Amino acid sequence: MKRYFLGIDIGTFESRGILIDESFRVAADASVPHGMDNPQPGWFEQEAEAVWWGDLCKLCRILIKQSGIRPEQIACVGTSALGTDCLPVDEQCRPLRPAILYGIDARASEEAAWLTEHYGQARVQELFGHPICSGDTATKILWLRRHEPEIYAKTAYFLTGSSFLTARLTGKYVIDQSLAKGSFRPLYQADGSVNEAECGLYCRPDQIAACAWSTDIVGTVTPEAAAQTGLAAGTPVITGTGDSTAEAISVGLVEPGTAFFQYGSSMFYYYCTDHFVGSYVSPQGNGALKGGKAFTVPGTYCLGDGTNAAGTLTRWVRDLLYSKELDAEKQGGENAYAVMAREAAAVPPGSDGLIMLPYIYGERSPLQDAEATGMLFGLKGTHGRAQINRAALEAVGYSTYQHLLLFEELGVPPRRIITAGGGTKNAAWMQIICDMAGMPLTIPEPFQCSSYGDAMLAALGVGALESFAALRAALPQGRILQPDRKNHEFYQEHYPIFRDLYLENRDRMHRMQK
Repeated sequence: MKRYFLGIDIGTFESRGILIDESFRVAADASVPHGMDNPQPGWFEQEAEAVWWGDLCKLCRILIKQSGIRPEQIACVGTSALGTDCLPVDEQCRPLRPAILYGIDARASEEAAWLTEHYGQARVQELFGHPICSGDTATKILWLRRHEPEIYAKTAYFLTGSSFLTARLTGKYVIDQSLAKGSFRPLYQADGSVNEAECGLYCRPDQIAACAWSTDIVGTVTPEAAAQTGLAAGTPVITGTGDSTAEAISVGLVEPGTAFFQYGSSMFYYYCTDHFVGSYVSPQGNGALKGGKAFTVPGTYCLGDGTNAAGTLTRWVRDLLYSKELDAEKQGGENAYAVMAREAAAVPPGSDGLIMLPYIYGERSPLQDAEATGMLFGLKGTHGRAQINRAALEAVGYSTYQHLLLFEELGVPPRRIITAGGGTKNAAWMQIICDMAGMPLTIPEPFQCSSYGDAMLAALGVGALESFAALRAALPQGRILQPDRKNHEFYQEHYPIFRDLYLENRDRMHRMQK
């Protein structure tokens, strides 16, 4: 009987599922859209039951029907979701409230400030490995304890997205050890065990999931889950991981010296190293990097973090300035983003003297400043939507370049850069990124995404692939962009303007938030 491997990923605005065969080729591919709630400024939530679990159930049935296979042919299931979410569930794994999303949700800023004062800077560095920020799930748990005590009292587990999906499929509460030790500090220790000495400030030790490797088989599909998903009861399920990790694996981030930038709703990066790299603050004003962590690939480490806006910035530009094209798209016309990409490509580097700061939702890496704001600098009456459009793409490009400068300052410049995510569909944007970086840029095949990575991890979990090296060898080569040297020099010269616009206006930004 021919075997298949299933991967399901829940993203910010879309969920996607991919079924691959024993040759690791795509047998079926499907997506379903969903929304994201923004009930208050700085708050971002999703309904875990309706969106996360609902989408998984829909996708499983669609993929089985689309491929024409029997459910029993699926040898293993892997899932991923929105990284460092916080979802309280009861003893039956029923969500008690909407999930509080990853680092884009900044509601726990007061808790972060209180914890910083409570611990002191030295202890914060020891426990968290970086200044406490909105991406730390422990702060969200503390927020629930302080602001929603009734929900907190009913909580059996505080889960992240992939943990919730795995639990609903198998009844087992687990979390990828890399995700746990990277984003749930200080709730876990370096060996993956629960840090009982520190846990009590946030929750009981038995309220968080057990650590496992992302490829570990942790259980099988229960009869109840089988009835809802259409999967066969008894199908093996791996631990799963965060969406960015799954996408990084899908494009070959398995060896040191490789940097991966994912351009989705936010820009998330992983940089694989052969040794632990601690947190770092640039003396040149280029921002800061969180300390590294053990990576999903055994024997490696990685630096990783994300911005608050990338695709959300281009979406804002689209909704504000391309509404006519968006309406035409809904009537069967050309995709509005395709129009934007074409217009941006026609504008020269530098957007005719316009620079944008991309911090419309505050910023995580490399600023770690929830009160940072966006900016258009150099605006003239001769500028139109095309220049603003390109300036938004260049803003994310400058942020990418800023991270590369930080890697150089640390003495670990990357040898290879891989990109992925929905942003790679925009050829103009990717050329901007390539020109800023000044080195070749590998763009994988469109199907190499988080759900494809989940499926590959599932194949590795059941032994269809013998190692991560074998996984990389099985991946397609993708296409490679080459930088324009003249454009690279232009962006090098203009980057200090981008950097200094934030540094010199930071206090003003903060005062405007009061």
